[in-house]
Amino acid sequence: MTEGAEQARAGTRTPVLRRLLDPQLALIGVVGGVLSGLLGVGGGVVMVPLLVVWAGYGQREAHALSLGAIIPISVAGIVAYSAAGKVRIVDAVALAAGAVVGARLGAGLLARIEERPLKGLFGAFLVAVSVVMAVRA
Repeated sequence: MTEGAEQARAGTRTPVLRRLLDPQLALIGVVGGVLSGLLGVGGGVVMVPLLVVWAGYGQREAHALSLGAIIPISVAGIVAYSAAGKVRIVDAVALAAGAVVGARLGAGLLARIEERPLKGLFGAFLVAVSVVMAVRA
């Protein structure tokens, strides 16, 4: 369990610089960033399981932490894909507008769901997406 995970459970805080230099979180970020840029996945699909299983965060804390990482990951991806002429701005804006509304609704639900059913729901979602992608491949 990372120091950040322990403190999230205990309600204490580590100095910011020390958390920024946490090699375990940085490695999870690198893996999430590489897979986000390569496959279009990252926060929820990669970082949440790693934060829970490897870094010892609770499911809810892992979701919140990965959501905080989405903006810089997205900006880096947008810059790279835009340079290649692959971003359709109008479509992206429409998608983002829906996602903002959906994220607000989802965050509200996240605050109400207990940890165990949340883990089950998340795992079932990952399995379902994996099966659909494998069938369509």
